[in-house]
Amino acid sequence: MAGSTQHSKIRIDLFSDTKTRPSPAMIQAMSQAEVGDEQALEDPTTLALENRAAALLGKEAALFLPSGTLCNQIAIQIHCRPGDAVLADKTSHIIGFEGGGAGATAGANILPLDGDRGVYTVDQACAALPAPGNRYAPRVTLLEVEQTANLGGGTVWAVDRIDALGELAQERGLALHIDGARLMNAVAATNVSAARFARAADSVWLDLSKGLGCPVGAVLAGSKDFIAEAWRIKQRMGGALRQSGYLAAAGLYAFDNNLDRLADDNANAKLFADGIADLPGIDLDPATVQTNIVLFHVTEAAKMNAVALAGELMEQGIRIGAFGPTMMRAVTHLDVTRAGVEDAVAAMRAALSK
Repeated sequence: MAGSTQHSKIRIDLFSDTKTRPSPAMIQAMSQAEVGDEQALEDPTTLALENRAAALLGKEAALFLPSGTLCNQIAIQIHCRPGDAVLADKTSHIIGFEGGGAGATAGANILPLDGDRGVYTVDQACAALPAPGNRYAPRVTLLEVEQTANLGGGTVWAVDRIDALGELAQERGLALHIDGARLMNAVAATNVSAARFARAADSVWLDLSKGLGCPVGAVLAGSKDFIAEAWRIKQRMGGALRQSGYLAAAGLYAFDNNLDRLADDNANAKLFADGIADLPGIDLDPATVQTNIVLFHVTEAAKMNAVALAGELMEQGIRIGAFGPTMMRAVTHLDVTRAGVEDAVAAMRAALSK
């Protein structure tokens, strides 16, 4: 009950873009979906979503899954054998937010790289690879990129950086996987297509439940052989569904209606950053805000820490995440309007003036 009471107080939710709720039009599309047995490949709406996603990402095939975490875990199981290693930025989702899944489900190690705002260099990846013939270190078989870099502040991986990692992967017999949780925000920020971002990747997935506004789901894409193996692991891990078309219909609606508007989320994040950057006790360079995530720090000048500031904002009906005593994160999405952002800036100003 306490959680319900707290949620009822929230007017503007900047905690995460996972807080989006399906619109009435999306719900109507879901209710009217044509469905069948997904496991028997008889659900036409799910098949349509997978075909659309594969084309969007420039891959041969795709697979609808309940979550992005499952997309990552399936990809790691395919690309790695027990004892193998993955190179990823130290802030990546597969390290901090998947319950140790790589080790538990694939027996894989993850070697963290100290990137810049969530983005590591080809030189860093090269330096982390064991020397050929080294039988003491774990064999690195996978490079991982998170687009955009969440705890890097929504940083966009430039396409030439991804291409360079793809070249390294080919030279060294590795695979490249893109965690595309906010890939479409990167597309909106750069006008580079999703397929172009993913061209060098062996596997890539696209989240439906963040900026695209769906209640659940993600789509994993790759070669036909990769997706055939992904189906096997999906079945094994309990991710296979039945009449999934009701959920897939939300994804199709999002592809038709919610892709272009991601530019609004990116613009609203910049508006929020510009509005709070000069407030006393806020450490933030607005120039670092590239997409829909604003990462900032609370300094001693605020006379309170990040957790206390989050509490003050909640009293005004504004929810912003506190990640420890100094770091905070605000994430814009389709349920937050420009007026809502301006309201949140005003609430920040009021909280810090106490």
